Amino acid sequence: MTKVKVRDQDGWTTLQKVGLITALSASMIFAGGRIASAEEVGNAAFEMSTDYPGITAKAGDNISFSLDFYGVSGDTCDAALSVVDMPEGWEGIFKGSSSSQISRVHINTADGAVAQDLASFSLDIPEDAQDGVYTVELQAKADNGDSDVLELEINVNEQDAVSSSFAAEYPSQQAAAGTSFSFDMTLINNRAAAQSYSLSAEAPSGWQVSFVPSGESSQVASINVEAGSSQGLTATITPPDGLKEGEYTIPCTAISADETLSADLSVTITGSYEVELSTPSGNLSFDAYANDEKTITLSVTNNGNVDLQNLNLTSSAPTGWEVTFDESTIDLLEAGSTKEVSAHVTPGEDVMTGDYVTTITVSTEETSDSAEFRVSVKTRTSWGMIAVGIILILVIFLARIFKKYGRR
Repeated sequence: MTKVKVRDQDGWTTLQKVGLITALSASMIFAGGRIASAEEVGNAAFEMSTDYPGITAKAGDNISFSLDFYGVSGDTCDAALSVVDMPEGWEGIFKGSSSSQISRVHINTADGAVAQDLASFSLDIPEDAQDGVYTVELQAKADNGDSDVLELEINVNEQDAVSSSFAAEYPSQQAAAGTSFSFDMTLINNRAAAQSYSLSAEAPSGWQVSFVPSGESSQVASINVEAGSSQGLTATITPPDGLKEGEYTIPCTAISADETLSADLSVTITGSYEVELSTPSGNLSFDAYANDEKTITLSVTNNGNVDLQNLNLTSSAPTGWEVTFDESTIDLLEAGSTKEVSAHVTPGEDVMTGDYVTTITVSTEETSDSAEFRVSVKTRTSWGMIAVGIILILVIFLARIFKKYGRR
């Protein structure tokens, strides 16, 4: 059975000649939308193509075309790359995978072999190029004469060329100090070549900013975006603790060799209410005696960024205990400041020796904090001496009685 080769946008395909195809001349095949002779196919051992042979760009742009090679027949060959036709004043070079300039490629021409992105063509459009449609013809020619020509179409149009962008879906957020802000951002590369973007942010001292690609967990400092595609990013901004109320702007940039993209993120810090109750030394335990007042010093600290008013001191102690304060209400405590207050703790009259817990709380309408104090109730030494003396007297008394009446 006779076979023919059909060439379309997906390359060459070998078909068996059956039915209507049998009636076709064996010397004709389809090639790029036209009927080509078998002699033409015989000279086309490979095909050179690109994904986007027609693009829109601006004067002064540098654009890059990835070059793919599809084998049609034969085994392998080396092909010289050249520019057959290019507008005057334009410049272009062929590059390999390492971005170094090349002049030849090694092609596997075996039937159906594919070499994607084997090379690329970098084209510089002059700054003074007028709007219009331009063509560039590239050729790959093997030593045995096999060759293929690729025609590129460049529409130079200042208005129609779409610029790349770097933006956040919601660029403004607000929350209390100490909150981390997450912004969903999109980096779009509308240039004709892949770009490597360096990511950075101009944050005030003490702030932390990180970029993480969508669907990943590791932060990055740069990212590659293919031509005509986009990349999602999450920008996480963490302000320092104790930040004052207000609006802060964090400029972010994505910089490549060809362009600088900017995006401003806005963070509004609202009121942060936080109070802390402790002691100057941080020690939350002390000794006390039954029915005897013990004075301790409390420290009340405003760790928020807003002044606190009308802070009340209250306590929770075992039954029969009494807790009082020199100041049970603090009228004003400025942000970041600390005030010391004396608390007087009196264990109950009949309390047994042991450890007890007394809780002291400071509270206002916006926030509160509590501290648990471990109170070790002791027995005074004087009472212990009296008890020892009583025991000794009883021992002596019993000894005398035993001596006097023990022999009878």
